[in-house]
Amino acid sequence: MNPNDYPKTPEALSRLTDSQYRVTQEDGTEPPFRNAYWDNHEDGIYVDVVSGQPLFSSADKYDSGTGWPSFTRPIEPAAVSTKTDRSLWMPRTEVRSSGADSHLGHVFSDGPRDAGGLRYCMNSAALRFVPASDLEAEGYAQYRDLFPHENQEHAS
Repeated sequence: MNPNDYPKTPEALSRLTDSQYRVTQEDGTEPPFRNAYWDNHEDGIYVDVVSGQPLFSSADKYDSGTGWPSFTRPIEPAAVSTKTDRSLWMPRTEVRSSGADSHLGHVFSDGPRDAGGLRYCMNSAALRFVPASDLEAEGYAQYRDLFPHENQEHAS
């Protein structure tokens, strides 16, 4: 994955809702349990709402109990970048998309130990969900193998 393939453009920014803009461009946070994907259990991938860059897979999503979509890892290591966020009383590690530099959320070290121990706690407003059944049509066919069950259904 080449992050340069997923730039931030004025056209993409103009399509964002106020909430999406506030989260991705102004480092905002949406309310827990009142966002699009915290309870989504469908197979698919989550892409940057600004650039379309693939970021996370539902295969790595889990219920962290926080009210935000949480993942154990990015879809590819190069999909995200991190930096220290000192905006609150304690330093946190901010997660941004590597292509468009969109603010996504934060990563914490309290995730499932058997999956590496990380919790990528993301804002739904920074993401767009692409169902596994739509991967080819939306240009993400290379991620089809992440969902073998879906592959079997479409082969019949």
